[in-house]
Amino acid sequence: MSASSASIINSSIFILIGFPGLDQYYPWFSIPFSSIYAMVFLGNCMVLHVIRTEPSLHQPMFYFLALLALTDLCMGLSTMHTVLGILWGFSQKICLDACIAQTYFVHCLSGIESGVLLAMAFDRFTAICNPLRYTSILTNSRIIHFMVTILMRSTLSILPVIIRLKSFHYCRPHNLSHSFCLHQDLLRLACSDIRFNSFYALTLVICTLLLDAVLILMSYVFILHTVLSIASWEGRLKSLQTCVSHICAVLVFYVPIIGLTMVHRFGKHFSPLVHVLMGSIYILFPPLMNPIIYSVKTQQIRSRMKKWFSLKLK
Repeated sequence: MSASSASIINSSIFILIGFPGLDQYYPWFSIPFSSIYAMVFLGNCMVLHVIRTEPSLHQPMFYFLALLALTDLCMGLSTMHTVLGILWGFSQKICLDACIAQTYFVHCLSGIESGVLLAMAFDRFTAICNPLRYTSILTNSRIIHFMVTILMRSTLSILPVIIRLKSFHYCRPHNLSHSFCLHQDLLRLACSDIRFNSFYALTLVICTLLLDAVLILMSYVFILHTVLSIASWEGRLKSLQTCVSHICAVLVFYVPIIGLTMVHRFGKHFSPLVHVLMGSIYILFPPLMNPIIYSVKTQQIRSRMKKWFSLKLK
C-alpha cells in the first residue's frame, strides 16, 4: 500500500469516485448535469409557487404535491454540491461528518417521498371509493397530522444507523462508488461490526419503502374495483385520469430505487459506471420528472402556468 493510500485510510477524508475513467469528459458532463439541477430547482419552485398562489389548488391532493415538490427540491440541494463539485473540477474529497450528513438527508428524503406518495394514494382512494365523505375524512387538521407523521417517521427512524456510522473504523481505501454518499457505500468500507446497521437498514426498507409500495398497490386494487363498477366508459375514464399523474410519480420513484438496489445486491461484477449511472438516476430522475408530470397531466396546474406565463409575456 502506498504512503498516500495509507494516509487517506487513516484520515477522515473520503474520495467520491464520480465517473471512473471519464475524467477528461467532466467539462462536457457538467453541462447536462447543471441543466438538470437547474430544471429541478425551477420546476419544483414553480409547482410550489403555483400551489401557494392559486386558491383553487388549496386542496388535500395539492398540499401533498407541495410536500413532494419540497422534498424533491431538498434532494437536489443535498447532492448538488458534491455532484457538480466533481464535474466542475473543484474537489472529489469529502470529510466523514459531511458524508454522514449527506447520507442522512438522501435516505431521509427518500423515506419522506415514499410516505408522501402513500398519502397521495390514500387521497385518490378516498376521492374515488368514498367521494361523499372526502371532505370530512381529509380535513386540514388530518392532513397536517399525516404530514407530521411522514416527516417524523423518516427523520427519526434512520437516526440509529446514521449515528453509528460516526463510530465505525474505516480501514479500507476511502473510495466511494458514487458522486454522493450512501449508507451501503460507507458500510462497504468499514471494518467494524456492521451487523446492526445491515439488519436495521434492511428492516427499515421493508417497513417503510416496501410497506408503502404494498399499501399503494392495495389502494389501486380497490380503486380499480370501484372504477370497474361504474356503468359508463366516460365515468371510468374520468376517474382513472385523476390517478395518472400519481401512478407516473410512483413509477418514477420506485423503479430507480429497485434498479439501484438490484445493482448493489447482484451487480458487483458490473462496471463501476453502471453503479454511478443508477445512483445518478436515483437522485435526479424523480425530482426532475415530478414537476413535468404534474404540470402536463394536472389540468389545474397546467392552466395556471399558462395563465402565469401569458401575463409575464405581455
